[in-house]
Amino acid sequence: MTDFILVPGAGGIATPYWRQVSARLQRAGHRAVPIDLPGSAPDAGLPEYSAFVAEAIQDSADPVVVAQSLGAFTAVMACSQVQARRLVLVNAMVPIPGETPGDWWGATGAIDGRTVAARSRGYSDEFDLATYFLHDLEPDDAAAILVDPGHEADIVFGQPCDVTIWPEVPTSAIVGSDDRLFPVDFQRQLVIDRAGVAPVVIPGGHLLALANPDALTEALLVQSD
Repeated sequence: MTDFILVPGAGGIATPYWRQVSARLQRAGHRAVPIDLPGSAPDAGLPEYSAFVAEAIQDSADPVVVAQSLGAFTAVMACSQVQARRLVLVNAMVPIPGETPGDWWGATGAIDGRTVAARSRGYSDEFDLATYFLHDLEPDDAAAILVDPGHEADIVFGQPCDVTIWPEVPTSAIVGSDDRLFPVDFQRQLVIDRAGVAPVVIPGGHLLALANPDALTEALLVQSD
């Protein structure tokens, strides 16, 4: 039995976001551990987030850490503190040592990549939730996010990924082919350049755990073997 430590992206709301994947992992005989983080707290940032995840890793017998989007910063720090069996990045803001989430956008060219993809594929290059997060979700899931999208306090964006080297843990990545926030070609190169792995690409947008929980769960199970 594997313990899947499920780390959320911006806003820190893990339990509802990961609920469908959690249920599928549990039906497959594993344990799902979504980590809700205090994203809206103005005095809690990456050190506090990584401490929560590190504690969950320590409490697990066979931990696989799964990190969505901004959660990659937290997961990389936690895996540098406590040994996990594997780190899986999902539509991730893959950091380098010492980089802040605020600097990540310019350093990686993420906004330019998003703009180019939007103009070539015929949707607005102006960011809004409906276009970039909700476009492939079921209506109930989209409505729930609109009611409570989560808020990420500014403190996180100025804090560095406090590691000196990439953690010594086998790393893999899963990318949504329909991600509009981080387009697939941008993500593929980012993961290769920064984590040294070629990602698995599955159908779905940025919120993969809601957009395609079946394919994401299957990919996680394969990655954890």
